[in-house]
Amino acid sequence: MKPGIHPDYHPVTVHCACGHTFPTRSTMKGDLLKVEICSNCHPFFTGKQKLVDTAGRVERFQKKYASAQAAQAAIQAGNKK
Repeated sequence: MKPGIHPDYHPVTVHCACGHTFPTRSTMKGDLLKVEICSNCHPFFTGKQKLVDTAGRVERFQKKYASAQAAQAAIQAGNKK
């Protein structure tokens, strides 16, 4: 590696909004990195749907596509018979 062209890569502590903290390394200045969602509270990793809803967007989406989901389930049930 050439000296003087690479950024400083140092240890930092990541602090999530859920309260979980863990150490990592970063080129970011400072010792604390604050994030909103981490692997402990993200629905993809936890299997739970823990979403921050703004103005009922999740409910509107689920209501909009509930009939389509029911139709798909009926089609699949009909194909199994």
